[in-house]
Amino acid sequence: MVSFNNEELLSFLNFKSQQYESLAFIETDPILIPHQFNDQKDIEIMAFLMATIAWGNRNSIIKSGERLIDFFDNAPYDFIMNAKDTEINKLNSFVHRTFNGQDLICFVQNLKALYEEQNSLEFYFLNEKKEKHLQFSISRFKSTFFSKAPLQRTFKHIADPLNKSAAKRINLFLRWMVRPNDKGVDFGIWKRIDKSLLSIPLDVHSGRVARKLKLLNRKQNDHLAVMELDKALRNLDPKDPVKFDFALFGLGVFEQF
Repeated sequence: MVSFNNEELLSFLNFKSQQYESLAFIETDPILIPHQFNDQKDIEIMAFLMATIAWGNRNSIIKSGERLIDFFDNAPYDFIMNAKDTEINKLNSFVHRTFNGQDLICFVQNLKALYEEQNSLEFYFLNEKKEKHLQFSISRFKSTFFSKAPLQRTFKHIADPLNKSAAKRINLFLRWMVRPNDKGVDFGIWKRIDKSLLSIPLDVHSGRVARKLKLLNRKQNDHLAVMELDKALRNLDPKDPVKFDFALFGLGVFEQF
């Protein structure tokens, strides 16, 4: 355990957040892939897919993202909306850990259905009045997403916080979309969701550091742990609590804190 008073802890976390929320961070992070695009829909699609496969070795994740770009002929939105069956079938050869070609085709079909109804994925994550976080929105999104072209084996690739999951990858995607781009890392292309509603993309690294810093007591990295850590981080910065993800993740991965 590391002992800080509140003022020292805030100062330390702010310093580490600023250190790791930088352009250098992008080079070794899955967010590198959507940063190769300029159109909002292309960014959304690649960010959503990269967050979905963001587990395991980070270099492997990035290589899988490069394969996705090749499959989509460097035009994700155009491919999803206009690809012929022969082009779609080529996706069957994709594999990243347990996310395979069947899963990718299911995602492509569902994304097409969503974009046929709305101009941005942001619409499907809008929170309802009095909701103080986006975990209900994530659950609603999963239901909507798989109502289009359901494939049972693929359901596991989008977590549902209401089923006790920490939903790390979908919370990561939301951070990318909502937090501002003033440091050049997150995109900030969604303007209808307030960054104060974001939840930490809790994983083994950020969880370990959070416990060392006495921000988190719960031992499991589950939905209740996310809620507990959210509360602690919002006490430190109610307007932008998830900026501390950079500090917790950076300390855990790069400094073995």
